[in-house]
Amino acid sequence: MAFIDYYKILGIEKNATADDIKKAYRKLARKYHPDMNPNDKEAEKKFKEINEANEVLSNPENRAKYDKYGEHWKHGEEYERAQQQQRQQQQYSGNFGSGFSGADFGEGEDFSDFFQSMFGGAGGGFGRNSRGSANGKFKGQDVSAELNLNLRDAAKTHQQTFDINGKKVRITIPAGIYDGQQIKLKGHGNPGINGGPNGDLYITFNISEDKDFQREGDNLRTSVDIDVYTAILGGDVNIQTLENSVNLKVKPETQNGTTVRLKGKGFPVYKKEGEFGDLYVTYNVKIPTNLTDKQKELFQQLKNS
Repeated sequence: MAFIDYYKILGIEKNATADDIKKAYRKLARKYHPDMNPNDKEAEKKFKEINEANEVLSNPENRAKYDKYGEHWKHGEEYERAQQQQRQQQQYSGNFGSGFSGADFGEGEDFSDFFQSMFGGAGGGFGRNSRGSANGKFKGQDVSAELNLNLRDAAKTHQQTFDINGKKVRITIPAGIYDGQQIKLKGHGNPGINGGPNGDLYITFNISEDKDFQREGDNLRTSVDIDVYTAILGGDVNIQTLENSVNLKVKPETQNGTTVRLKGKGFPVYKKEGEFGDLYVTYNVKIPTNLTDKQKELFQQLKNS
């Protein structure tokens, strides 16, 4: 198995913080997202690599295994056990002669071949005739999956069902889950070997962009158009939030690009029921077009006054 440098893929250093990883992933995911690069196979390949790197490095447990075991991170404990068994076999061979016969691992196959087949060879597991597995139980391989959600679904607690290895797995997704976040479902991966425990299921969430709102942590941003008369004289404007619509009072002489904050009208805070971020609303002042001569005359009078 060729070593893949996940840090290099995300363009970060090995001492990068969780926030550094998140920022790097989001920047690259937007750049190489299939929607932004239709029919671009290289971009599609890069996008998959970015997601794979983020899946590992954004999870503290996975990252620690990756830093320690490299390409063998998914089977780190088994990898160490196999190394220990190899050392023991070599010790037995040195003290007592050949400690194992060819029949122990399959005709013509010694322990190093067995070890290679598990962690680096084409077989990827035990040989058909291998009985060396009887000496230990091995955890099944972890399984990775991605779940795409839109922003509005991510803002509410709801259930989703997966079909993993022919089994239906239902999970409850808490409101406020963020883009790139990963959760672990223990024991829902591939079956263990020799009665060992099942692997785990890691689900990474991809939150798509919304046409009306931009998410910044637990806060949301949106914009609304107001006419020049409301901007000058003040008035009311209707604002759509994630849950409903509210009326805002526009102050007289409001400038184009003015931003106001609606406290508690943003995104729900993950696993903190009843807590919400804020909604920031930016006013876009629209200049009227197709003015009549009379209207132009009035504006001229205002200009000259």
